[in-house]
Amino acid sequence: MNSSLMSKSVEQQAKGDGYSPQEVLRIDPESECARICAFIREQVVARFKRQGVVIGLSGGIDSALVSELLVRALGRERVLGLILPERESNPVSEIYAKKQAAKLGIRVEMVDISGQLEAFGVYERRNEVIKSIFPDFDDSYVFNISLPQNILEKDRLNYRFITVVDKHQNRKTARLSYQQWLVISACQNIKQRVRMINLYFWAERSNYLVCGTTNKSEAEAGFFVKFGDGGVDIEPIAHLYKTQVFQLARYLGVIDEIINRTPSPDTYSLPVSDQEFYFCLPYSMLDLALYAREHGVSIEQAAELLSISKEQLSRIYKDLEAKVRATWHLRSLPPSVEQEKACL
Repeated sequence: MNSSLMSKSVEQQAKGDGYSPQEVLRIDPESECARICAFIREQVVARFKRQGVVIGLSGGIDSALVSELLVRALGRERVLGLILPERESNPVSEIYAKKQAAKLGIRVEMVDISGQLEAFGVYERRNEVIKSIFPDFDDSYVFNISLPQNILEKDRLNYRFITVVDKHQNRKTARLSYQQWLVISACQNIKQRVRMINLYFWAERSNYLVCGTTNKSEAEAGFFVKFGDGGVDIEPIAHLYKTQVFQLARYLGVIDEIINRTPSPDTYSLPVSDQEFYFCLPYSMLDLALYAREHGVSIEQAAELLSISKEQLSRIYKDLEAKVRATWHLRSLPPSVEQEKACL
């Protein structure tokens, strides 16, 4: 794929021949599956010299797709799926994860991490912050965090909102201060880090490696946790945009419940989508914007393809640049003295 493909799509759209913007990101599922499976085999067998792979099954599209690829690459007997719920996980996550694992015929282990999170004080420390905003907040409430979704309408700061809902379905929303967000985020990120600790325990006891599930859209925009879901041995789909993940998942037969599920971080007791929590755009638009940005497509061509104005696309790019700058360290090895000398 290159900028000429996007240019061609714009011209074809103008001629009204039915060329879809999504054609820009269309993949050949058969050849892509073969390429990724070859990569998995090379890494597991030749490079790492491990007996198999552990993967965390979240009930979401990314882990479901990677589990399909692992089974095709290595065989079901060399794939272990870990389901790692906690008390605030969406119950359907476990149901879908088990159904996907059963479809593949892989071994599954269940580890509820709620006790580990309680021991660290995750819920207690986080709830102290929420109670400072909503004094009546207790364990009967559910909550989530979101960003303003008006990125196309006006320039704005990325301040965050907290929404709480009580047992009577009364809903309240407030704006978080930067410090309040830092504490809540630090607590929530522990969930991903505790999951990774468990994945490595099960991997090392079996001479397996840990397989990641981060896609290109998440990797580029920094939508993953350092030493959490970003702390893995291999990343088989980090070159695929989210929309391409869905293409390949449909081809490989991921269960319908997961295909049709709205992508979500699933770390908050009140469901929130990836769009509401982080990206502020649907993946269909986000991926095209990321592609255009990466390949140097002119803003005029990209805006036409997305059916938005140049001003709106400029706001999208501004938001993406801010996310990339803020998360550069997630995509880099820790700086060292010798590394810094080499850069001078």
